Amino acid sequence: MNYERIKEKLEILADAAKYDVSCSSSGSKRANKNKGLGDSSGMGICHSYTEDGRCVSLLKILLTNVCIFDCAYCVTRKSNDIKRAAFTVQEVVDLTINFYRRNYIEGLFLSSGIFKSPDATMERLIRVAKKLRLEENFNGYIHLKSIPGASDELMQEAGLYADRLSVNIEIPTKAGLKLLAPDKDHKDFIQPMKAVQKSIHIYKSEKKLIKSTPIYAPAGQSTQMIVGATGESDRDIMYSANFFYNKFEMKRVYYSGYIPVADDSRLPAIGTEVPMMRENRLYQTDWLLRFYGFDVREILNDTHQNLDMDIDPKLSWALRNLDQFPIDINRADKLMLARVPGIGMKSVGKILSARRFRKLNWEHLKAIGISMNRSKYFIICDSKEFESRDLTGSKIKNLIMINSTSKYHKNFNNQLNLFA
Repeated sequence: MNYERIKEKLEILADAAKYDVSCSSSGSKRANKNKGLGDSSGMGICHSYTEDGRCVSLLKILLTNVCIFDCAYCVTRKSNDIKRAAFTVQEVVDLTINFYRRNYIEGLFLSSGIFKSPDATMERLIRVAKKLRLEENFNGYIHLKSIPGASDELMQEAGLYADRLSVNIEIPTKAGLKLLAPDKDHKDFIQPMKAVQKSIHIYKSEKKLIKSTPIYAPAGQSTQMIVGATGESDRDIMYSANFFYNKFEMKRVYYSGYIPVADDSRLPAIGTEVPMMRENRLYQTDWLLRFYGFDVREILNDTHQNLDMDIDPKLSWALRNLDQFPIDINRADKLMLARVPGIGMKSVGKILSARRFRKLNWEHLKAIGISMNRSKYFIICDSKEFESRDLTGSKIKNLIMINSTSKYHKNFNNQLNLFA
């Protein structure tokens, strides 16, 4: 083995993979068996944190950065003058096993440029996963990127060896994709999603009847959208995300702020700041849709097409809907409690449990740990004092921001917690 050449390939193909963010938290239950290597059960992946505080990681590489497509936003596009490289199937297998045995990783995240055809590329990715599972008895986490345009048969086989599959939609709208990647067809992204969803349902149904039925993609599928490469509004982005959650039962949709990599009039100029704050607000909105019972149309609509950058989306919604507040903390239902700025889902659970035994006042709420700086303007409790004092939305916003601190303070007045 030429170790210097392997090292060079690793540097090139690991660097090229850094633009893909959809590689965290597995949700897989693939336990170690037959004295094999690895155990993905209960672990997050790629420098993510588990519930008990553990940091876990994976080998994140491209099989090759050779690509037949010329997508303007992609660093590996065929017209880009960069050094090209490709791993063999056995090289990826050996790297994964050697890194695992040295305790560097807990799994593999494998993507690729499309080097010949979608099927040829997908088949090569599957061969890596298959070798790891069947020949190396590797039970760690494997995340394979689904190649747009790959056949249903290959997608079905991929899910038998991977814990999670994902196909990146890349650009949120058909119009944006046509502008920046005219060689690609939107339906080629959708078809693998349909195939994976169908197989998940089939294997789950068969598992109920035949216990020996193999597990298919236990961590489901995910996708990723680039933010800021084209002119889509936040409403366009989140409506697309909502579509994928509802239509294809995605486990996660990821949002990746565009990093300028090309001197192209269709794209932000090289040196343009990556829209990190916007990316963060989209993740907060995503969280509200998945866990807080919000409908996307409540947060983003024709009159409010973009998220506020200086306040989080829940606070923004509350300030636009002051007629629904204040709520009585001792009587409001779970859904309404979750809509109060400064009250996260863990605090909602504590409130529901505590008020079974007594009426809650301000001191109790402080002890529970809710963010009083925000929540006090939207609730009443077992106290005569009510903080809003008929304040307008803009005054409440200013009072909250004056008393808030943030790592983004140099750019904006306030950055609120993702889980509030």
